[in-house]
Amino acid sequence: MKNESLTIKSNGTHEIEIKKSRFICTMARIENEDQAKNIITEVSKENAKANHNCYAYMLGNDDHIQRESDNGEPSGTAGVPILEVLKMNELHNVLAVVTRYFGGIKLGAGGLIRAYSNATSTTIDSLGIVKLVNKQELTLTIDYNQFDKLKYFLENESIPIEETNYTDKIEVVIAVSDADFDELITQITNLLSDQFSYKKGKYKLFEVPYSREDRQNDENK
Repeated sequence: MKNESLTIKSNGTHEIEIKKSRFICTMARIENEDQAKNIITEVSKENAKANHNCYAYMLGNDDHIQRESDNGEPSGTAGVPILEVLKMNELHNVLAVVTRYFGGIKLGAGGLIRAYSNATSTTIDSLGIVKLVNKQELTLTIDYNQFDKLKYFLENESIPIEETNYTDKIEVVIAVSDADFDELITQITNLLSDQFSYKKGKYKLFEVPYSREDRQNDENK
């Protein structure tokens, strides 16, 4: 899998109203197409009286599975706009179902595209985005008199301690991405005058908050 990817912070719904039509967007993390289809079916049943339950989703490390449906709306006015918002936000393994209760005022093709786009984007803003970072556990074995120095360094670098074990020495468990590994080891080596040992462990996914500012910084790299 990718070392880093973006997804929604949590599953949820958000509603907007445009010219008396209600647009309710349900978003969920998904792992496969069967799960996506089950959620679409469930939302459609819960909103059986709605005029439309349109959706889009992307799956796979490289987003090789992309599906969308207008569910009765004019072709290209619902499913594609929903999908484009997911793409624009670079959200992986995410499903969005936008339910529409018609309010009596026609929006036209352009209005529908904007409405379904806005319903999706405002829901993303409401739920929030996180970065999934694949990191490797790293166990640092140090002497007791080195702990305060190491702890202070890790706090300054915003590296949380996952676990601390006390024996004849102290084992400090942290997590580090492959890209940061060499630099971190060099820094700790200098900090502790090479008086420590380390052992690599398993990889785990960590969720890191992701803001618009983070996106701008990524785009400027």
